[in-house]
Amino acid sequence: DVLTVADRLNKANKLESIGGEGFLHRLIDSTPTTAHAGYYIDTVRQRDLLRRIIARAREAENACYSDEDDAFSVLSRVEQSFFSITDQHREVMSAWPDMVKNVMEQIDDTTGMRQGLIKTGFSDLDRILSGFRPANMIVLAARPSMGKTSLAMNIAESAARGSQAGAEPAGVGIFSLEMSRDDLVLRMLCTYAKVSMHKIRSGYLSGNERSDEHRRLVDAADVLGKAPLYLDDSAGLDVLELRARARRMKQKYGVKLIIIDYLQLLHSREKSRQGRQVEIADVSGNLKAMAKELHVPVLVVSQLSRAPEARDAGQPRLSDLRDSGSIEQDADVVVLLRRPCKYKEDKDHEDRRLAILEVAKNRNGPTEDNIRMNFEEDFTRFEDRREYGVDGMETVDGEEEGAYAGEGIE
Repeated sequence: DVLTVADRLNKANKLESIGGEGFLHRLIDSTPTTAHAGYYIDTVRQRDLLRRIIARAREAENACYSDEDDAFSVLSRVEQSFFSITDQHREVMSAWPDMVKNVMEQIDDTTGMRQGLIKTGFSDLDRILSGFRPANMIVLAARPSMGKTSLAMNIAESAARGSQAGAEPAGVGIFSLEMSRDDLVLRMLCTYAKVSMHKIRSGYLSGNERSDEHRRLVDAADVLGKAPLYLDDSAGLDVLELRARARRMKQKYGVKLIIIDYLQLLHSREKSRQGRQVEIADVSGNLKAMAKELHVPVLVVSQLSRAPEARDAGQPRLSDLRDSGSIEQDADVVVLLRRPCKYKEDKDHEDRRLAILEVAKNRNGPTEDNIRMNFEEDFTRFEDRREYGVDGMETVDGEEEGAYAGEGIE
C-alpha cells in the first residue's frame, strides 16, 4: 500500500525523485479493480463491435468491386452480414441443464408451450398442428384451382384479426408473387364480406350504395383496414432478395407470420444455371433458413405435379411436390389440399363445397389424412365443416354441439 511503499522509497532516498506520496496516490487511483469490471467489459464489447462493423464494411467494399455477383445478390449478403452482427453479439451459449429447466417450466405452465403459436382459425387443423410454430416452414400444396391461395389468405386474415378465442392480433407479412396487390386486397374484402368477386368485377354493384353487399364491403374494409397485414407483390423475386425484404419487415413491423405465394415463382440467381431442381432446392433451403433466422412460422404455398391426375380421385402425395424433393425434406409441416368435386371418380364428387386437407408431414406431432372443410367458391372462403349425426344433432370433431340441424345454420 501507499504507506509501506512510501516508507521503503524514503529510506532509499528515492521518494522525492519519483514525485512524492502524491504520485503514489495517483498510481493507486489508476489501478484496475474488480469494482470496475462491468465498465471494462463494456469497453471491450464496444471495441469488439466496432471491429466487427469495420470488418463487414471492408467485406462489403470488396464485394462491390468484385464482378462475380450482381448488385442485388451483393446487397442481400451485405445486409444479412450486418444483421448477423447483432445476433452474434447477443448470442450466449446456454448450459444444457438450463435449457432442460426452461423447457420443463414451459411444460408446467399450462400456456407456456402455446406461446408464440399462430392459430390458423380452423379448429380441425389447429387440433392436429396446435397452430404454426415459430421457426417452422409450413408447405401448403395443391394442384391449380384448388383454392390454396384462398386458404392461405383465410389463415392470414384470422391471424391478423386474432379471431381465435384469446388470440392476440399478429402481424402478417404476405409476399404475393402471382397476384397483384389490388386483386389480393379485393379477394380478401370479398371473402370477409361474403360478396361474390364476380359481381364486383362485372359492375353489378356500381352506383348501388344502398345494397346489402355494399354495406358488407364497407364493414369489411373497416375491419381489414385495421388489421396488421403487410403486402409485397413484387414479381420474380430472387430468394435472397425476399429474405432481405422479410428481414426488414420483421424489424420494422414485428411480423409474426410470413406467407409466400408461391414457391415455384421464386428464383435463385446463384443456382439458376444448374437446373430447375437444384434451383428449387436452394430456394427451399433458404426459406427454411429464413424461418429459423427470423424465428417466425413461414407458410409457403406450393404447386403439385400432374401425378395426382393419373390416380383415382386425384389423391395427392408428398412425392408430388413439384420440381424438387428438397421441399419435402426442408418442410416441418406439409398440408395437401384437394377438392373431390374436381374428380368424377371421387365418391364425394357431387359435394361441391367439400374440401379435404391432409397433414402429410408433421415433424412435431401427428398426421391426419381426412380434415374435411367447406369451401364457398363464390366467396373464396374456407370454413370449418359441420357434420350431422343420425339424431340430427350438429357435431364438430365427432362431438355433439347441441344445435339442431336447420336452426340458425346455413
